[in-house]
Formats: sequence, C-alpha cells, structure tokens
Amino acid sequence: MLRIYDTRTRQVEEIASGRVLRMYTCGPTVYRHAHVGNLRSYLLADLIRRVLERRRTRVLVCRNVTDVGHLVDDAEAGEDKVLMQARAEGRSVWELARFYEDAFNQDAAALNLRPPEHTPRASESIDLMVELIAKLIEQGHAYATPDGSVFFDVRTFPTYGEISGNRLDALKPGPVDPRKRFHADWALWKAAQGELSWDTPWGRGFPGWHVECSAMSLRFLGERIDVHTGGIDLRFPHHEDERAQSDAAVGHEVVRHWVHGEHLLFDGRKMAKSTGNVVLLSDVAEAGLDPLAVRLAFLEHRYRHQMNLNWDTLHAADRTVRRWRGRVAEWSESPSAPMAAEYVRRAEAAFYDDLDTPAALRVLRELERDDSIAPGAKFESFLHLDHLLALDLSAEIGRPRVLPAGAAELLEQRARARESHDWPASDRLRDDLAALGVRVSDTPDGQSWAV
Repeated sequence: MLRIYDTRTRQVEEIASGRVLRMYTCGPTVYRHAHVGNLRSYLLADLIRRVLERRRTRVLVCRNVTDVGHLVDDAEAGEDKVLMQARAEGRSVWELARFYEDAFNQDAAALNLRPPEHTPRASESIDLMVELIAKLIEQGHAYATPDGSVFFDVRTFPTYGEISGNRLDALKPGPVDPRKRFHADWALWKAAQGELSWDTPWGRGFPGWHVECSAMSLRFLGERIDVHTGGIDLRFPHHEDERAQSDAAVGHEVVRHWVHGEHLLFDGRKMAKSTGNVVLLSDVAEAGLDPLAVRLAFLEHRYRHQMNLNWDTLHAADRTVRRWRGRVAEWSESPSAPMAAEYVRRAEAAFYDDLDTPAALRVLRELERDDSIAPGAKFESFLHLDHLLALDLSAEIGRPRVLPAGAAELLEQRARARESHDWPASDRLRDDLAALGVRVSDTPDGQSWAV
C-alpha cells in the first residue's frame, strides 16, 4: 500500500483505503495562466491517484475552481484577483474566469493529469458557503459584525496550528482590525458591494478564500476525506484555516492525511513575474519540447523536495521521453515476452514508498541498459509502468521513424568515418547524434539507428 508523508503528523504514514478513497486538492485561481511551478502540485494528486488505482482502489477526486474570494495579498484587505485582472484585460469577470479555467484544463490534459470527478466553482457554490457559515455562527465558532462581515473565532478551536506548527500565542498581529475579537481571526464572509457580491442574512458581500474549500469539500466528498493535497505554500494559512472550519462544523477530524508538494524554482529563483522567469507550458511547447518533458522533469525529483528547474533540464527530459518512445516502438517489433518481473517490482515499490519517483526512474534506466533482458520483456515492462509514469511511451508504435533535422548528414559522416577507421570521429559523431535523440548501434551489417 502507498506510504506518504503527512504534513500534520510529520511522519510517513500508510494510506489505508477501502474500496473507495476520497481526495480533495486545492484547484487553480483562474485569473491568469498557471505556470509550471503551479502545475507541479497537481502532478502530486495525479500520482497518488494512479498508484492507488494500480492497487484496485477507486479514487474519488474533487478539485475546486477559485473564481471569487482570493484577494491580491491573501490578507483580510485587498482586491479580488479575478476582479482586478478582468478590469486590466477589459473583460467581464466571468469571461476572464472561464478563459483561464479552460486554459488550465488544457494544460492539465497536456500533462496527462486525470480529470477529477468533481470540479465545483466557488461562484456556483455560494449557497454551500452561506449554509456552512450559518452553522459555524450557530455553534459559536463564528460571529457577525455590524458591517455584515463574519469572522471565525479561532480561540474556539484548540488544535489550531497542527498542520503548520504555528501557535496562536506566537502569531504576530497584523494591522489592527477593530471588528475582530482576536487578531488571528479570519473572515468567512466579507461585506462588499459590486459585481462579485451576493446577498446573505448578514448583508451583501463575498466569501473568504478559506471557507470555499471547506464548503465544497464537505459537499462533494463528505465528512470523511482520506487525502487532501496542495502546494506547501497553502499549508498556512489556507489549509490551517480550512481544517479549523471543517472540523469545527462537523465535530471531528475531517481530513485523515494532509499532503503537500514543495516549491519549484526556475534557474535558482522563485518563479515570479517580477523576476521575469515565469515559464508556462505553452512556452515549453513553443520551444519545440514535448509538454510531457515537464512531467518527466518533475518525476526526477521527489514531490516533497524543493526542485530547481531550468531549460537544460527540460531539454534533457525531452530527449529521454523521445528516446524511450523510440525504444518502445523498436521493442514492439520483437517477439512478446513476460515482463521483467524484478525490475517492475522494484519500480512499483519506489512509487509505493512515499512516491520515490527518482528511484523508479533509475530502475527504468537500468532495465533499458540490461542486454540480458529480451526486447519483448522490456516492451511489456515499460508499457506496464507507463500507467504510473503517464509519458505516452506507446506513442511511436507503428509510426514511420523520422530522423531529426541534420541527423541524416551526421549518420553519413559517421559511416565514412568508420570506413576509414577514424574511431575518434566516429565516437564524436555518435555523441552528436545522441544529443539529437538518435541512438546508434553498430552491427556486422553496418550501423543502425533509432529515435
């Protein structure tokens, strides 16, 4: 069974699942394109799902769409990100939200992320949030203010801080808000007028970001959720607040395991517009690379380790994806043979061990190089493991082999070098061809190649 690191308990735990496992993952805020750093956390949920499904567990996934309530500074004051960007782009709020929601779904499909069963939009779940807030007020966990806002009373939830390690008595007050009973309380509902606002028993306004996930997860997955995933940046305050709201409302621990993916850097820096290093999946495709090279590059690092991505890494991953597809197509022409059982066992064991994807990839590279394993067995093994890798390794089967630009000339030069016994030139040209993704083998009948 899958063992994975639980942020709240701070240890690797076994994901005990019956016939169905319920998983919630915090979805995109749809006011701009998701960059590759954002996309890394969604791969985490996809890997968990694929590994559990290999063990014949049905995984029921809910991933929300935040199209209201996420403020620019993630604090109690500020402007909604969707509203601000809509004004900047000269679109209506809903045109903008649907455009970036569609763009996110296209990126997710390009990365072979399996679609979730539920994708509720925050703007279409306002009734759920109002119902939850009313329940929290009735239970004494929340209070309304004269201006029509509602705050969660954090001192009514004694275990606040278990996910992040923060203690209430150590949290430093921000700007003083006279409406709050305690400085660490947060808004469940914010009084406001305008395009993104709704009428409630307390007054017109819009929901707080944190209450959205509580309301939608409880509605679509119920009061017992097995796994909740997200990026490490959501650990505090978002997930800490979400846990408090959900648990306070139902009276018990709702989420069994909290799992977070680490940050992704690009060229050693946090990806941000201000540093000019934001990379989108469309940028990768425009550079001539397969989008699944991004998926492979992510797999080269464990989900809970910080990763530094760069263009050299992406080009190397692209070459590996293309080489493996070429090898699988080549092996498909050999007689079928049973899978290389020990290699497959080791690779799957790495996935089950806290998603140790780098170890799994090392096993595949060993298998690729092992000349004692029949090509048919390699074919079966790689395709079997591609259910977890999701790199479309069967994509080249049956397709005509096409050399990359410039490779034909290099092959001719290498053939002439071998005829004249110029072995240094032959080796150099082999390396040049490998850099283009062309693998050269020497046989008694001359050189052969594969891509």
